Amino acid sequence: MSSPTDPSRTPDFLNHDRPPVPDLVVPRGVQPFHLHHKPVRGRLVRLGPLADALLTRHENHPAVTRLAGEALALTAGLAAALKFRGSFSLQAKGDGPVPMLLADCTDGGALRGYARPDAARFAALLEEEASPSAARLLGKGYLAFTCDQGPEMDRYQGIVAIEGESLTAMTGSYFRTSEQLATHVHLACAPTPAGWRAGALILERVAGEGGIAAGMDAEAQDEAWRTAVALAATLTDAELLDDTLPGERLLHRLFALEGLALDRARALSYGCRCSRARLAGVLSGFGAEDLDHMAEEGTITMTCEFCNLGFRFDRAEIRGAAQG
Repeated sequence: MSSPTDPSRTPDFLNHDRPPVPDLVVPRGVQPFHLHHKPVRGRLVRLGPLADALLTRHENHPAVTRLAGEALALTAGLAAALKFRGSFSLQAKGDGPVPMLLADCTDGGALRGYARPDAARFAALLEEEASPSAARLLGKGYLAFTCDQGPEMDRYQGIVAIEGESLTAMTGSYFRTSEQLATHVHLACAPTPAGWRAGALILERVAGEGGIAAGMDAEAQDEAWRTAVALAATLTDAELLDDTLPGERLLHRLFALEGLALDRARALSYGCRCSRARLAGVLSGFGAEDLDHMAEEGTITMTCEFCNLGFRFDRAEIRGAAQG
């Protein structure tokens, strides 16, 4: 059987080859929870081996890989809080050495993402700073959170200017200015002996109604939120990324005395959705002149930015769009 990256003699509309990417599922990738009778809900996200599978598709500098891993964990955690059909994405576009950062997660937990550095500008930055922050990597620009439920549904999007040194701080700025929602976010991504790992702890303050203990006034709710944030702040990156520490045990360490209640865990999976058929459809929308310009020695190569795998097509097999 030929590789899906080899030129194909099969008409593109009949070719449904998928690339050889990991068939990987983390059954308890997101653990939602709440604190009984208190205005606090949250999600613990631990990508486990899925982080390494996603992040090592690109040979990036550790600073770029860390930023991409944090974005993946954050996106998975935010998507798990929503009821939707489609995909939820985080996108950061700036004028820095990493002008594009993207992660998205479907309602079924299929996760993918990438960071696109500018090689020359990134090398120049490293001469100034060995471990640049997210702010230095992204520069000035915007951060967008988008829920896309298909062409028949309105797309929800929240956009804010990039503010803060870390992706955690940028996310906090978004929730304060766009959602007016009190949150606590802890993101971590680092290489470990088992490979790259990424995780997130996200707390949200919920409205003081429904599920809140009778008689809990505004002051008591404020105190309950402050206590939850203080306890969450004791979490270390090492704990968050430790495969040997079960998520349930970690949450009990933090919140056992605060009425911790675990909700149904959600699975996460390797979620690149590229295929020869999908990319062939994209090519078919170009005119003959554009296709000729793309071709090199009779072959057009399209590379998926998520899984970093190239698909090659014979130029002679692609009809292209009719030109009016």
